[in-house]
Amino acid sequence: MNLAKTLGSVGGLTLVSRVLALGRDSLQATFVGAGFASDAFLVAFRLPNMFRALFAEGAFSAAFIPMFNRRVAESEGRLAAGLDFAERALAVLLPLLILFTLGMIAAAWPVTWALSGGFNDPSPEQFAYAVTLSRITIPYLALISIVSLLGGILNSLNKFWVNAAAPILLNISMITGLWFFHGDNAYETARVQAIAVTAGGALQLAFLILGCVRAGVKLRLRPPRIDKDIRQLFKLILPAAAGAGAVQINLLISTALAGSLLAPGAISYIYYADRLNQLPLGLIGIGLGTILLPTISRLLGEGRDAEAMAMQNRGIELALFLTLPAMVALMIAAEPIIRTLFQHGRFDAADTSATAITLAAFSIGLPAYVLIKVLTPGFYAREDTKTPVRFAMIAVGANIAGNLILIPTIGYVGPPLATALSACINMGLLYATLRKRGHFEADARLKRRVPRLALAALLMGLALWLGERWIEPYTTGSFWVRAGGMLALVGAGGAIYGAACLVTRAYLLSDLKAMVRRG
Repeated sequence: MNLAKTLGSVGGLTLVSRVLALGRDSLQATFVGAGFASDAFLVAFRLPNMFRALFAEGAFSAAFIPMFNRRVAESEGRLAAGLDFAERALAVLLPLLILFTLGMIAAAWPVTWALSGGFNDPSPEQFAYAVTLSRITIPYLALISIVSLLGGILNSLNKFWVNAAAPILLNISMITGLWFFHGDNAYETARVQAIAVTAGGALQLAFLILGCVRAGVKLRLRPPRIDKDIRQLFKLILPAAAGAGAVQINLLISTALAGSLLAPGAISYIYYADRLNQLPLGLIGIGLGTILLPTISRLLGEGRDAEAMAMQNRGIELALFLTLPAMVALMIAAEPIIRTLFQHGRFDAADTSATAITLAAFSIGLPAYVLIKVLTPGFYAREDTKTPVRFAMIAVGANIAGNLILIPTIGYVGPPLATALSACINMGLLYATLRKRGHFEADARLKRRVPRLALAALLMGLALWLGERWIEPYTTGSFWVRAGGMLALVGAGGAIYGAACLVTRAYLLSDLKAMVRRG
């Protein structure tokens, strides 16, 4: 497989989605700001986001894809055997999701309290409003879960682009709601946003159904039956949910502690900073994880263990090549980036300063977030979902301790810093265990390139720091002035990093050409 080209296809669609998400967040900052209405919507949106990461991007894919590929391999490549397994999974999953969704809607009050920590002394009317927003967004959970099953099938067929394009529809739905239906006050607009979330989930499901039909995949509805395969599927899903979603679990804890211990606005600072931090994570980490899991599971199923390890080496190399400069750029240029994207309307200079510091703290853990996505397929492809969950729980414990220590000392910067440090712990445990088991060994090429890539990223960071005063006048003003300034900042950073890679010999021109040709 051409890893670089496949990541380019998936990453390109993810880039479109993330750029639309930034546009959506910019509109939200304009029309909703960073007060209680914003915090209430972001708490309501946290549950669908967390469930998507735990289930769609994590647990279900981790359990379903290797089992689906094994059924196809055992039947000598017949897709029908894999689809039979998918139909049996859907038959059990659908009624469970309906019951789960109804139960979550009924329990929206305690769910909202748990996600927010009860906020910080809200009025009864404010909390009731937050509960209403949660009830509106909860149906998205069932929709995205079915999307994940259909997307897992298409990923196993190497049709990665369909699943990668689906989140674009969610962002289009939310942007449409903000642009055309925003109300006269922040509370009305936040309610529109909640409706747009569930509408976007319905659009995603319709798109995945169409993609499956065009790929010749048609699933029949069957009566539910718990058989050996389904028991194994759910046995793998439950630990994978915690293992794949440690970052989301940490963010959930951070949000709840920030809501209960800090003043209104803290949840919004964390959210906006995390959205920017998620941009490279989505482009690189989720894209690589999506590609590596079916690829490694297929190679291992065919007994090609050495090729599977080589594929993971190249995945780590590509992840660091793209992630290290993103980490440095988000730390050095956090304030001009936040000012350019969000400082207008109800979002003021004080909000920019607070969000920039929060973003810098999040960015410390960016390579760890991405490498977790790259390393976990090494466990999931071998149907080991229990080891990552143990490490995830250790990371969650470290995050809770970090929040309790840091929030009283550094306020809203504490939750993102604790999240970043806990991600580093999780990544270190995953890497050490793969090495100990003989399932991963860094090859000479990876060992040679990592320190040189780090040096190239630092050189780029120095250049951005020296040039920050030149870009500052273009971070405010009209949309086109800000857009031009942001393009100049990103373009200059990319060009400097590329040149630094050549100067440090992290990559040669021949290496880059070969990466594009062969992956």
